[in-house]
Amino acid sequence: MTSVIDAHTHIFSPEVVRGREAFVGRDLWFEQLYADPKALLVTAEDLLRSMDSAGIDRAVVCGFPWHDPGICREHNDYLAESCRASNGRLVWLATVAPAEGAGAGAEVQRAAALGASGVGELNADAQRFDLTRPADVSPVVETCVDLDLPLMLHATEPVGHSYRGKGTATPDRLLAFLSAYPELRVVAAHWGGGLPFYELMPEVAAAAARVTYDSAASTYLYRFPVFRTVIDLVGPQRVMFGSDFPVLRQDRFLRRVRGVGLSAEESAAVLGETARQVYRIPPSPAEAAA
Repeated sequence: MTSVIDAHTHIFSPEVVRGREAFVGRDLWFEQLYADPKALLVTAEDLLRSMDSAGIDRAVVCGFPWHDPGICREHNDYLAESCRASNGRLVWLATVAPAEGAGAGAEVQRAAALGASGVGELNADAQRFDLTRPADVSPVVETCVDLDLPLMLHATEPVGHSYRGKGTATPDRLLAFLSAYPELRVVAAHWGGGLPFYELMPEVAAAAARVTYDSAASTYLYRFPVFRTVIDLVGPQRVMFGSDFPVLRQDRFLRRVRGVGLSAEESAAVLGETARQVYRIPPSPAEAAA
């Protein structure tokens, strides 16, 4: 049976979880999302307990889009250590501050040496770069291309309801970025803000050919037939199950995905194999021994 991989989760160090007030004062995006003490912050141990309860074998843990390069490096160190301690159950994406320029590219290299499987979730609004000015992130992109690492970008819908953290990374802006960097492998979070629906246009499909979509936070955004619709548009090899835990509970989300009527082949891709391919995830010790 194919292992289930949650391709989009977030964890923070115990220092951030216990002392969120200090970080609220240092980062405006963190403040927007986590100033409310009811907004969940979790550690690697919390994530692993949730995975056990939900029946999820492995997870991709994303960095937070900090604007401060120093906090990015601290977060990367925590992610690297947590994944080393997880016996292969967790893999991680590095967070960098694109405004740092060459320093951000150097941090991608450092993170890759520490075992990062990609970079993200970067966020243009949080980190103050412009997707329509691709040169703003060229050191990060060029390093990702050189190392063949995927880059996860926050994406959002140009229509619909407002919510904390929505931002302005809409499909038109994302498309400008993709067109500038056709060699880059991109993961567009949150269904790419609706970008797959525009792939019915041949020129959009061509520009997005190296994009994979994850399902993070679907419950807040779409009815669950979105899985069937997007798979029909782009194929299951470009769709990944991602919960955005702890924003959403993993167990409930996974049950709903399993209830949307995917074929066995589609389920195997969406619930694990696509993520394994995108992030070059090797077998865990448990999988290798099975």
